[in-house]
Amino acid sequence: MSASERTSDVRALLDSSYRAALQAVAPARLLAPFLTGPRPDFVLAFGKAALPMLRAALDTYRGVPGLAVPPRGTPDLSAPGGTDVWPGSHPIPDEHSARAAEQALARVRALPQGAQLLVLVSGGGSALLSAPWGVTLAQKQTLTGELLRAGADIGEINVIRKHLSQVKGGRLAQATRAQVRALIISDVIGDDPSVIASGPTVPDPSSFAEALSLLDRYGLSAPEARAHLTAGVRGDLAETPKAGELTHTQNTIIGSNRVLLEAAQAFLAARGVRSVILGDTFAGEACDLAGFHASLVQSVRSYGTPFQGPLVLLSGGEATVTVRGDGQGGRNQEFALWLLQALGERGVYALSAGSDGIDGNSEAAGAFLTPDSHARAQTLGLNPREFLTRNDSGRFFAALGDALITGPSGHNLNDYRALWVES
Repeated sequence: MSASERTSDVRALLDSSYRAALQAVAPARLLAPFLTGPRPDFVLAFGKAALPMLRAALDTYRGVPGLAVPPRGTPDLSAPGGTDVWPGSHPIPDEHSARAAEQALARVRALPQGAQLLVLVSGGGSALLSAPWGVTLAQKQTLTGELLRAGADIGEINVIRKHLSQVKGGRLAQATRAQVRALIISDVIGDDPSVIASGPTVPDPSSFAEALSLLDRYGLSAPEARAHLTAGVRGDLAETPKAGELTHTQNTIIGSNRVLLEAAQAFLAARGVRSVILGDTFAGEACDLAGFHASLVQSVRSYGTPFQGPLVLLSGGEATVTVRGDGQGGRNQEFALWLLQALGERGVYALSAGSDGIDGNSEAAGAFLTPDSHARAQTLGLNPREFLTRNDSGRFFAALGDALITGPSGHNLNDYRALWVES
């Protein structure tokens, strides 16, 4: 087999492992075992998987009215009759997100005592369902953008969001007299339901004081937000509901990054390929994660430790990127470019991609690496370090022909990394 044929085969294997894993844990499949119990009187779905989750639920509960809040730009916005679809914006909320939240609040507030409310939650819900409190929508947009650029992780961003919102941090559930059953697909490390989509149906352990301290940590002025949070610290505003307060609500995690990685492992095993799941809780800067993975690749190659090759190393979680440039890309392509930089001429077969099909501000879901990526980049005059300085990994991999383009997946289960390593 020629080098080009081998590259094509391994790249296709990694690509197929990603797509097959997403198909195996499609929202409808994750949801099906949990569609039991009382028939709901209303179904509210929001997040990147809102529409596939709602369609699956209404296949079981035909005729139940519903409201879906998917990302604007979702290719297929069709929904069963009796369902309203109000697309919102992600990752920065906009006026569509605010209108969607108004609709959701109006519908759940109108439900009588004893009614059954089914809430279907998936990643991205924080931005898609946005009801600003104490700040204007424009001010919240600006603050969210500043937090993302400063490198705040999703948990930290959500602490602030919860205390500037009428729906997050358990306030959505607090707004209804109905019995609430929430089925949740996790897109956060650790699968804490109070963090996923900022926990609209979950008691909130965070506080106004914690939110205010995060603004200090990242050096953000945000005067209007500060004034609101300070009023909360003084006790002038009601805190988010705490443990024991939402007794009419049940929250269940039905899918996570771990499930995605296990599906990929099963796919590879069926093809006779050994794989190891390194973990689903990797966090931190993409450059640091890439450095760790590069060290592991080198150890397997040189010493056969801690694993004997050939095998595929699988990992998940969610990297972060402190943005200092004005380029295109996202955390998965940034990880891949740092991995290329770390390994240099002795490269590796790898795929790093977001399970939602969108990586940052690029059109790609992620990027591939091959052992000759460094040599091909040199031939084209592409300097990885220069692209990293600009946070321009998207343009680097597009020029190299190694961007993974899938379009929105209608799902969100964190990051997917697969590295083929031989001893």
